[in-house]
Amino acid sequence: MRAITQNSVGGPDVLVIADRPTPEPKPGEVLIRVKAAGINPVDGAVRAGYYPLLGEPPFILGWDVSGTVETLGAGVTGLKVGDAVFGMPRFPRQAAAYAELATVPADEVAHKPGRADHVQAGALPLAGLTAWQGLVRHGDLKSGQRVLVHAAAGGVGHLALQIAKARGAYVIATASPDKLDFVRSLGADEVIDYTKGDFTAAVRDVDLVLETVGGEHAEQSLKVLRDGGVLVSLLDVSDKTRTDAKARNIHVERMSVVPDREGLVELGRLVDAGELAVHIAKTFPLDQAGAAHAFLAGKPIGKVVLTV
Repeated sequence: MRAITQNSVGGPDVLVIADRPTPEPKPGEVLIRVKAAGINPVDGAVRAGYYPLLGEPPFILGWDVSGTVETLGAGVTGLKVGDAVFGMPRFPRQAAAYAELATVPADEVAHKPGRADHVQAGALPLAGLTAWQGLVRHGDLKSGQRVLVHAAAGGVGHLALQIAKARGAYVIATASPDKLDFVRSLGADEVIDYTKGDFTAAVRDVDLVLETVGGEHAEQSLKVLRDGGVLVSLLDVSDKTRTDAKARNIHVERMSVVPDREGLVELGRLVDAGELAVHIAKTFPLDQAGAAHAFLAGKPIGKVVLTV
């Protein structure tokens, strides 16, 4: 099979296409013929060596995957050859989705939603599960609550906005000037241009913040949360922020996404109900993975996907 590999860490040019042995599914796994593999910021961080999840190269990047079941490993039930599936298998271990074929644990994929093609389904899992787990599992989001989503035009943010709206929340979203109209089109109740000043001057009495940016955003977000609110961050939170939050009974969660079949099923349900759509910024063929990584570094609206 063809796969994208790298022999050293570095820029997008270290990603090269190569022939690799076809993997064989172990018991409890399925072999997927990959149709699309989403690219996420974590992919670039691992490629560059900033976030060494996979150790030293060589390795094959990619966790987002959509495709069809090619072979069943021993003991697999609930799936059959030819089924269209999607998922975020093995994270944070190597899933090797940038390839024509990939083996995945059968319980870490779900049937692809009918209203999504493989490109859309391949773009959804990591960002969608991050948004879902952040809002619902960690944030305990309830209908009627006021939610602030930072970077709401990004991969995680634009899905989190839609998930929060689907669950009956009042959503406040931050974005850059060129992305405000896109965020409004997703149904945000309030949109804030974060380049025009301190967002804390425009927001009050928030029940839940999903923090996706880092830096001082976590500490600043405390100012807009009500006492007893929840701050869910995808990035590290300082001791000062935790201490300040505790004084106001604000619950702070530093989350990392994990494989979650139940979450995938719920994301698929929202897609099929017309309540969730992943925005595709651009697609690239598998052998242009380096160009795809370079494009993603420009922070486009939505997701970037490799097609196989």
